[in-house]
Amino acid sequence: MLKSIKTNLIDEVTTLKLAPLFLLVIAVFARLLPHPANFAPIAAMALFSGAHFSRRQALILPLVAMFLSDMLIDFYGLEMLFVYGSFVCISLLGSFLKERTNVANLLLASFFSSCFFYVVTNFGVWLVGTMYTKDLTGLVDCYVAAIPFFRNTFAGDLFYVTIFFGSYALLKKFGKQLLPVKYFQIAF
Repeated sequence: MLKSIKTNLIDEVTTLKLAPLFLLVIAVFARLLPHPANFAPIAAMALFSGAHFSRRQALILPLVAMFLSDMLIDFYGLEMLFVYGSFVCISLLGSFLKERTNVANLLLASFFSSCFFYVVTNFGVWLVGTMYTKDLTGLVDCYVAAIPFFRNTFAGDLFYVTIFFGSYALLKKFGKQLLPVKYFQIAF
């Protein structure tokens, strides 16, 4: 009986996919390292998760990565709702890449994600923050002041999309040759 339980447990562990957990650890760690403002992996993680994981994992992973890293960095107010919400939407965008992953679509998705994040989060800063007047001039001032952050957001999204999607493609292509089948199946 003990042997049967041990065999069933090993079978359960081997069917567990470790890629989402690995991605989560990388994203949290990358946010904690010193980096330029907004040069972060979360949007790329959301796109990747949407393209390669279940819808539930795709929606949860970026939020968990943000929450865990925010616990260590610091929480910063109601603007967080706009940040977290934008990553949920970016995960949904990633699901459109499932059968359409190519360089052109990844570039477009990265650019759209960066623009979406910029528009939504800066609207949130303007709406719930106290730095800008609550009129059209204040909204425009908020978006103009955030332009340097957009550059870093887009650069970070491109960098991490390249890392995540590129590494995955290489591992998927060469992993079967480098790893025993059992371990390859655990990872993928």
